[in-house]
Amino acid sequence: MQPDLTDEIAALIAARGSVSLERFMGLANAHYYATRDPLGAGGDFITSPEISQMFGEVIGLCLADLWQRADAPPCAYVELGPGRGTLAADALRAMKVAKLSPAVHFVETSPLLRDCQRERVPKAKWHDSIATLPKDRPLLIVANEFFDALPIRQYIRTIQGWRERVVKNGVEGFELVPGDDPADRAIPSHLRHADPGSVVEQRPAANEIMTELCERLARQGGVLIAIDYGHSGRAAGDTLQAIHAHAYADPLARPGRSDLTAHVDFGALIAAAEEEDVEVYGPVDQGQWLLALGLSDRAAKLARTAPERADEVTAAYRRLTHPEEMGELFKVLGVGAAGWPSPAGFG
Repeated sequence: MQPDLTDEIAALIAARGSVSLERFMGLANAHYYATRDPLGAGGDFITSPEISQMFGEVIGLCLADLWQRADAPPCAYVELGPGRGTLAADALRAMKVAKLSPAVHFVETSPLLRDCQRERVPKAKWHDSIATLPKDRPLLIVANEFFDALPIRQYIRTIQGWRERVVKNGVEGFELVPGDDPADRAIPSHLRHADPGSVVEQRPAANEIMTELCERLARQGGVLIAIDYGHSGRAAGDTLQAIHAHAYADPLARPGRSDLTAHVDFGALIAAAEEEDVEVYGPVDQGQWLLALGLSDRAAKLARTAPERADEVTAAYRRLTHPEEMGELFKVLGVGAAGWPSPAGFG
């Protein structure tokens, strides 16, 4: 069993009095992804590419269609947090049918996951951050369940006003409590007078990454497709959660042994994108987007080709598209360079 970070974080808090939730989440997730393969039945959760090959194939065809309508320039396929490399392998296979064989670049810091990705996409090039991605060609960027794992800040409305939530050492473990410093200026004006106990979440790292990616797209051309679960950011709410062994867990217990995530604020990502010379598409529901891209036809073809897998294909199709499964909770946001064609699926 992999060790957790309890003692290390407890010592850090003892020295400083507290750490921000953002710092806690960043340390916990960095350790978590560096020390395990979190996916599949033996891991903690499953993502859309692992549910069905159809997911990656449809994304690959979407990118190939966009590339063709952009007059087929030399380009690079970029994936942020590519998991086991399953999505990329499926997408690249579909792209190849459409005569697109781009150079592949993965932004991934986990040595263990890099090994998994190397088995599926051996010719990929790996990057620790987006700073070293190619600068000489358009980028076809995919971020599937990437932004949700980036660390968040939480602010809570107290009787004395807004305070950032911090983690302290408690009698029975870590405790999430209001900090001492006023934080009213960090709260959007439409939420500033929310009821006591209300929580507002912000994700500075996500906004910074979105800004840098959009700057790249504006200079180089290309598109970003971001798929995640989230909301438009107009309301308060505590969405921090931990997943361990496919079940919800205490986010503060055993840091580094559970996957910590929070809903993505698509409104904040859009605001960051709109500061640059790019076009924004969506967000739209994942189910709606996949159906618009022809997932129904792909599922029917798979079922005909491999009738022994028909039930499996039907179950995967429902899970990806049905409103009670992933169809509405997950959203798809597109960002494209000005002058590039609009990506399909956004209406």
